[in-house]
Amino acid sequence: MKFAELNLKPQILKALKQLGYRELTPIQEETFPHIIAGKDMIALAETGSGKTAACGIPIVQSIDPAKNQIQALVLVPTRELALQYVTAISDVAKFTRITPFAVYGGFPIEIQKAKLSHGVNILIATPGRLIDLLRNSPLSLSQVQTFILDEADEMLNMGFITDIEFIISCLIHEHQTLLFAATMPKEIKHLAKKYLKNPVTLELNVVQVAPLSLCHHFQQTTGRKKFASLLQYIKNTKPTQAIIFCKSRRNCENLFDKLKKEIDSVDIMHGGMEQSRRSSLFNRFKKKQLKTIVATDIVSRGLDFSYVTHVINYDFPDSPLAYTHRTGRTARMGRKGIAVTFFSTHDLHTLKTIIKNNNIDPVWLSADPQLNNIRKPKNRPRRFNTSRKRQLKETDRRRHRHKTGR
Repeated sequence: MKFAELNLKPQILKALKQLGYRELTPIQEETFPHIIAGKDMIALAETGSGKTAACGIPIVQSIDPAKNQIQALVLVPTRELALQYVTAISDVAKFTRITPFAVYGGFPIEIQKAKLSHGVNILIATPGRLIDLLRNSPLSLSQVQTFILDEADEMLNMGFITDIEFIISCLIHEHQTLLFAATMPKEIKHLAKKYLKNPVTLELNVVQVAPLSLCHHFQQTTGRKKFASLLQYIKNTKPTQAIIFCKSRRNCENLFDKLKKEIDSVDIMHGGMEQSRRSSLFNRFKKKQLKTIVATDIVSRGLDFSYVTHVINYDFPDSPLAYTHRTGRTARMGRKGIAVTFFSTHDLHTLKTIIKNNNIDPVWLSADPQLNNIRKPKNRPRRFNTSRKRQLKETDRRRHRHKTGR
């Protein structure tokens, strides 16, 4: 379906045309009618599927700019995701009189209070800063019509469950709740059962966890040889843009110190950095002014770096889910990408689970020949019916048309 076929405001259609949006992605096509209809919804989708626009476009459509009040509230887990979200909504709303704004920690709260006092229609917030504002300012959520909980599973992993429930308790009036996540742990099910009313549940990631356009490379190495292996790989493949993941700030700093002596255009990103530096780095990387960043898993959720060609797991991910989120920073929206993972014999158990759970066809760059036996299941049980098969074929067709512009 094309955006021009939807009953959108002319100002929104103008913005979408300027952004190059022609056809709805599968998640946008599935969610749009339910959001517009005001229904509560749970949407589970693979990373990079267009969740932000799927939510942002109908929200902008539903806002009344004549009301100088917060009509939509978006809760996100990190500062970077808040910035990305507000930028995406601003792009869609640029020809309207709708005002989006993001609040997050690490930025002067008095400046945020001043902006809110002048009127905001769509508020994007991290849990901690929003609670600070609710307790220490006249901020009111009484006119919120739509509440969006984005990356809900990640927020629970980060320990925000109490904060989330407090914020929901402040929305005492009738409103729509939209819950977006990549996975559905029991805590999410409990949250949905407690606070959502007859929600529509859309599971768009039940078959293919890893994007089809993502190639998975694995290289066996040891601690002493790992940096040399990384350096050799970078020099051989010359990634257009790459994110190199480490498991801790200290590991990030150690690798960055060694890497900046060997390659150009590299920087570092982790949660211990000042917000101003993180924001600057985030913007430079999105604008392709920086080729490589060494990062912790703070970069692995929700952030859309459109031009990343390679994700490199320098430190082996702690779990199959961490692998999915890290590698989801490339091969987004149908683009091609490569995930490279360095592993040792200690990682073999988790490695087998990653390959099985993500239905991966592994490419072994350097490994024990016996590892060739580790492959994706040949006869994996199907979890969808004939109509679902037809839907997937139609999804592939739409993705091809969206990519080619036809």
